[in-house]
Amino acid sequence: MVAVLAFGLHGLAMLAKAAPAPSKWAEPAAALADQIAGILGPGQVRLTIRNASTIPADEIPKIRLLLEEDLKAHGVLASGAESANAIRITLSENVRERLWVAEVIEGNERQVAMVRVEPESARQAQAGTGLTLRKQAVLTTRDPVLAALETANGLVTVEPEEIVIYEHEAEGWREQKRVEIGQRKPLARDPRGVIGPLKDGEGFEAFVAGMVCDGSYARGLTGGDWTVRCREGDDPWQLSVAASAQTAAGMQGENVEAIPLKAFYNSTRNYFTGVLAPSLGVELPPFYSAAILPRPAGSGSLAALLMKGIDGKVQLTEGGGLKQVNGARDWGSDFAALNTGCGAGVQMVASGSGEAIADSLRAYEVPAQEAIPASAALAMDGTVMALWTAKDGKSVFAVVRRPGNQGAGNQYEVDRITASCNE
Repeated sequence: MVAVLAFGLHGLAMLAKAAPAPSKWAEPAAALADQIAGILGPGQVRLTIRNASTIPADEIPKIRLLLEEDLKAHGVLASGAESANAIRITLSENVRERLWVAEVIEGNERQVAMVRVEPESARQAQAGTGLTLRKQAVLTTRDPVLAALETANGLVTVEPEEIVIYEHEAEGWREQKRVEIGQRKPLARDPRGVIGPLKDGEGFEAFVAGMVCDGSYARGLTGGDWTVRCREGDDPWQLSVAASAQTAAGMQGENVEAIPLKAFYNSTRNYFTGVLAPSLGVELPPFYSAAILPRPAGSGSLAALLMKGIDGKVQLTEGGGLKQVNGARDWGSDFAALNTGCGAGVQMVASGSGEAIADSLRAYEVPAQEAIPASAALAMDGTVMALWTAKDGKSVFAVVRRPGNQGAGNQYEVDRITASCNE
């Protein structure tokens, strides 16, 4: 106190005038650096920052400098040198607030630190405007549709008791052939089914509870025809993740073929058991749906597997661990990966929770363990019954059930969902 008094009021005024105003990012940067240092301890690290928020690009260098200075004060030196330790920070935001998430990689271990930033200003920002979802009706029918697949030679749909093949005409899709599945086991109230392409790009493999169907297309002099064979079987079902797996490989700069991931299905309970083929080496809970979430190059991981468990929790498995995803409480039981090229490149499109008469779809970014809205909600004019990634990964298909007018039966619509990046 004596030293301050000796300095004098004039000196204090001059010092206050010369001192720069504190940055609005100083407090969250210090808080995040403190958490990171508590995980890592002193040493060298590789630091990367990705901006998935509305923070202007010219603010990012300022944030990086603050983080580097705060980390250095804790003995953590951010440098470009090769190191087994890395910090990958994502500046994100949701409808409530900004969130800074740091993935701290120490050898083979991965931990997460996060701080919440400026809840007042983030509420004022327009959240979920990174991209715009659009829908296009592909097929409308009175028969329940469980899944569908576009092939080079037509459209194949899976119904509870039949495989239906359509051929394209000028007016749209025309039904060409129906094949009975031969289902013997009783189906659940809202049965599930999946269909996926074979490697030749023309055939398919479809699954309904207790049954497996294979379809092949043979060309002839006057056209072509489908051969469909169904049999009883408890083979593991294809998960609609092959397209996002291939995207994940591409993001890592690897020229590899995606290995189909399959899951064993409990036809009595109407969900997947949690046992995968091939195994990921992690004990998984029973789940309703799953999708591969690609990770950017240099992250140390090709991809994570995202799952919606029968307990309502959305979890991801990555690096040998299983973690809960925050911000996904409003997700329905179905979601699918969509390769948009916007933001992080791949987003998750999820239906709303509950069986809504007027359901909706929304795209989400999922950095670390937080689901962040990346689009406004897209009204679907009915209940979303199924959702899966198209084989090219650049669109998502949805089955929507709509009640009929004046007591008529339900109507089912297969919609194609695409996205465009907002400027």
